[in-house]
Amino acid sequence: MSYRILTEKMRAQTLQSTLNGRLIHPTDDGYAEACQIYNGMIVRHPALIARCADVSDVVAAVNFARESGMPLAIRGGGHSGAGLCMVDDGLVIDLSLMKGVYVDPAAQMVRVEGGCIWNEVDAATVPFGLAVPSGFISTTGVGGLTLGGGVGYLTRRNGLTIDNLLAVDVVLADGRLVTASAHENVDLFWAVRGGGGNFGVVTSFLFKLSPVETVYGGPMFWSLEDAPTVMKRWRNFILNAPEDINGWFGFHHVPPLPMFPEEHHFKKVCLITWCYTGDPACAEEVFAPIREWAPPLMDFVGQIPWTALQTLFDPLYPPGLQWYWRSDFVKDLDDEAIALHLKYASELPTGHSAMHLYPINGRAQRIDPHDTAWSYRDANFVQVIVGVDPDPANNARLIEWAQAYWEALHPHSAGGAYVNMMMQEGDDRVRAAYRYNYERLSMIKAIYDPDNLFRLNQNIKPYEPC
Repeated sequence: MSYRILTEKMRAQTLQSTLNGRLIHPTDDGYAEACQIYNGMIVRHPALIARCADVSDVVAAVNFARESGMPLAIRGGGHSGAGLCMVDDGLVIDLSLMKGVYVDPAAQMVRVEGGCIWNEVDAATVPFGLAVPSGFISTTGVGGLTLGGGVGYLTRRNGLTIDNLLAVDVVLADGRLVTASAHENVDLFWAVRGGGGNFGVVTSFLFKLSPVETVYGGPMFWSLEDAPTVMKRWRNFILNAPEDINGWFGFHHVPPLPMFPEEHHFKKVCLITWCYTGDPACAEEVFAPIREWAPPLMDFVGQIPWTALQTLFDPLYPPGLQWYWRSDFVKDLDDEAIALHLKYASELPTGHSAMHLYPINGRAQRIDPHDTAWSYRDANFVQVIVGVDPDPANNARLIEWAQAYWEALHPHSAGGAYVNMMMQEGDDRVRAAYRYNYERLSMIKAIYDPDNLFRLNQNIKPYEPC
C-alpha cells in the first residue's frame, strides 16, 4: 500500500472518529441510496459521504477536504439540476440529517438548518399563518434554492427568497464558523444572496416570515391553439398587475391522471398557475376578466391552502427522473419570441418536458441590483426549458430539443441565466449570470475561499490581480 493511500485511509478513520453522524464508504450498506439525487441523469460515485449530524461534523469534514486535497461537494436537498451536489472520487458533505426548524411567530422569523427541504419549513410555519417565499416544488432543498436567489409564487409580493434572508451561519474553507448578516461579515452576506455555494457551507438560515395561509390559486389550462392569445394577454397583465397576484406561464402535456378529463390526457396545452394573496372576497372579481381571455379547457383555480399549492406539482416530478435544463432571464416577451415558443411547444418531446416563464417583477425589482449578488433586477421573467422523462433512453432527444429551443430564444433574452436552473455550461455563462456583480463576488471569494475549495458549483473563481 502506497504512503498516499495509507495516509488517506488514516485521515478517513480520524474523520469517522470525530463525526456524530456517519461516514459512508462505497462498500457500505446504503451507499447507493446516499448517492442518489433529484436529477436521475447525473450518476456520480464519491469516495466518501460525510452525513453530518451537526455543525461540528461540518467543520470536521471541511477540514478533512482541505487537508486531504479531495474534491468537495455539498449536498443539502440534492436538487442541483447540474448534479453539483455529488462528486466522483471526492468527499460529499451531506446535510440531510440537519433538519431543525425553529419558528418565532411573534417576531415573524424562522431559523432553518441546512439539510431541510421546503415542505418541512412550511409544515412548521404555516400553522402560524406564516411562510418564507420559496419555490414551486416543495421537495427542493432550502440551501440550494436560497443561495441561488429563490423564485416562487410570492416573488411579486415579497421578493426573492434572498430578499427575506436575515442571516446565515457558514463554515468557511479554513474551518471557522461565522455568522453573516446586515451587521456582521457584511460582504459575505452580500455574496451568499445569489452567489450560490461558492463561499462556504451554510449550516443555518434565518428568514423573515410573511403572512400566508389560504390563497386563491391553482392552474388554468388552454388549448395550444389559444396559446398566442393567452400568452400575450398574460404578458400584458402580469407586467402591470397588483403585486398580490402571481401566475407563471407554461407549456405541458396533460398528465393521464384522474383529476383531468380523459379526453384531455396527453394533450399539449398552455397553462398559467396562479397565486392570489389579496382579499379573498375580491378573488372572483379579479379573475373574471382573466377567464375571458379564451375559454379554458380546464380551470382548477379557487381557494387552496398554501401548502397544497406548494406541493401541487410534486407528484408529477418525483426524484429520479432524467432532467436537462436551459435557462435565461427575459426582459421583453415580444411577438417574435412568442411565435418561437409556440413552435417548440408543439414539439414537446415527452410527457414531463416543459417550458415555464416565472414573473420576477414587482417587489423583486424594487431591490437595487447592487444590494445582493443577484444582478437581474431589471428582468421581468425567468425562462426555463426542461427536457424531462423517466427513461434514460430518451436523454439524447430531451437534450436536443431543449438546446434547440434555448438557442432559438436566447437572442430574445437578457443574456444571463438563473444559476439554480443551469447545467454545467462554462465560465462565460457563470459570468453572464452575475454581470457587473461578478468581479465583486470574485474578490469576496478570494477573501473567504482563496484556494477555491468550494468549486463544485456554478463556480466563481477567486480574484487574481493582473
